Amino acid sequence: MAGSDQHACFLALEDGCIFSGASYGASGTSAGEVVFNTALTGYQEILTDPSYCGQIVTMTAPLMGNYGVNLEDMESGRPYLAGFVVKEPARRVSNHRASGSLEEYLKASGIVGIAGIDTRALTRRLRVGGAMRGVLSTEIEDSAELIARARAIKPMSGSNLVKQVTSNTTCVADSASENAKSASQPRVIVIDCGIKQNILRQIGEHGAAVTVLPPDTSADAILERKPHAILIGNGPGDPAAVKETIAVLKQLIGRVPIFGICLGHQLLALALGAETYKLKFGHHGANHPVLNTETGRVEITSQNHGFAVEEKSLERAGARLTHVNRYDGSVEGFSHPDKRLFAVQYHPESAPGPHDSRYLFEIFSRMWK
Repeated sequence: MAGSDQHACFLALEDGCIFSGASYGASGTSAGEVVFNTALTGYQEILTDPSYCGQIVTMTAPLMGNYGVNLEDMESGRPYLAGFVVKEPARRVSNHRASGSLEEYLKASGIVGIAGIDTRALTRRLRVGGAMRGVLSTEIEDSAELIARARAIKPMSGSNLVKQVTSNTTCVADSASENAKSASQPRVIVIDCGIKQNILRQIGEHGAAVTVLPPDTSADAILERKPHAILIGNGPGDPAAVKETIAVLKQLIGRVPIFGICLGHQLLALALGAETYKLKFGHHGANHPVLNTETGRVEITSQNHGFAVEEKSLERAGARLTHVNRYDGSVEGFSHPDKRLFAVQYHPESAPGPHDSRYLFEIFSRMWK
């Protein structure tokens, strides 16, 4: 249960529905697109995934916070999501790695949260009506005002949120310095749209020196570094709105091997001339089955995205479908052998989630070796 010092908190949706519960985290008012995540564990990685920028995340698993939080499992420097919704907060933390509680972390990070609501009812509402704009508040009790604020939020479609989660500076990933052996070490450039730390770790573990560049870095500036390969990873918002990075990818395709993950998957598809669309309620969780069409094997995957690539437009662009979502048949991966690139919509770095797809980093490493 929420702490005894907590007060009321309200979640209002654009369709007029209001949930009341207890404050669980920081006080204040926050707005965003309300989505649900079906992962049973990994709430800390979810909180610090930059791809959730602008979203209020509802956890469908009933109990959250039982193992606390720790500094080792952060996927970025801070949480970027707009709010956090749980049914039952753990009464105590029980894990030897914990450095604090989930509620303390939410408060310290300024994240407004709500506890004690019927998350099953909320999830069913989002599944039927689709992801909705919503407002979380410990300050406003007037229902009409809350609903009006929810309806006034800018829709996720058309929103370029990449600049809100990235830096303008170039950095060398820690994994690169730890694994640096010689001047001949393969060089991988990562275009940062909100990259998760475990993606960088996975590349480094395959022996590459990893350099992370801002999303608006020019193609010429990237090629001047003479990379052996390029990775473009995850990030928030509508991929079609990230026009500057799409233009850069158009100039890079065919010149250097490229691997795209999540938003990077969508941006590569758009750079090839394919199209994207918004999913009804998105894919958020660590238990999504994906069929590898080349091997016939089904992988259980970790996912976090609200947009997808349109299959027929991908085929018109000359790409080959490699992975398909077994829930709804949407595109989960493609390749273009003539242009030395491949991409997946899900998260093979699996933080959190199963490790079924880690082999993709091995495939990527063979492209630069």
